[in-house]
Amino acid sequence: MVEYYFDVAEMFTSINGEGRRAGQLAFFIRLKGCNLCCSYCDTRWASQPDTPAERMTADQILQAVRDSRIKNVTLTGGEPLEREGIKVLLEKLACLPGIRVEIETNGSIPLAPFCHIPNRPSFTMDYKLPDSGMEEYMCLDNFRILDTRDTVKFVAGSLSDCSRALDIIRHYDLTGRTAIYLSPVFGKIDPADMVNFMKEHLLNDVNLQIQMHKVIWDADKRGV
Repeated sequence: MVEYYFDVAEMFTSINGEGRRAGQLAFFIRLKGCNLCCSYCDTRWASQPDTPAERMTADQILQAVRDSRIKNVTLTGGEPLEREGIKVLLEKLACLPGIRVEIETNGSIPLAPFCHIPNRPSFTMDYKLPDSGMEEYMCLDNFRILDTRDTVKFVAGSLSDCSRALDIIRHYDLTGRTAIYLSPVFGKIDPADMVNFMKEHLLNDVNLQIQMHKVIWDADKRGV
């Protein structure tokens, strides 16, 4: 059997700063490397060629998860789903009892190949809005796959971004099919303006999300 190695930029226990389990403890596994370069990226350091990383096998990562004794496990990046052998790692994580695995993915990677894993992870999929500079790379077929286990996150840097998010929500009839989060680019848009946008457009079942970890700690602090 082929042994895959994963470049792990960092692993740590903290709280989920966003999403369905915001405020809950989570064990984070950040894999090095990303295929996109968003204008507002706050983890660009993790995708640089010279970023230090520990090369770990799937079994070594599983042991780190066991040792953490944390129920929520988040794979993030970078972009974890473009890593060679990631399906093997996900299949092994899915076999750990009592563990809930979430993958933070940037919206450019097809999700279909990972949907047949028994007890598959939940996907938290970004849709990159125009201000990110990466919207052209979005895999729109993913909207057929997402369900009530999953989350779509729209990170908006302007009210025009919010309008584009609304277009996508309506066009793909996302409300009720999956969890929807609207989040401000830190320091770029007043969250109060986003609330007013939600009120104006009656965005029922859409969640405004502030990145909790950037409120608790310094916005650029790693490992939190």
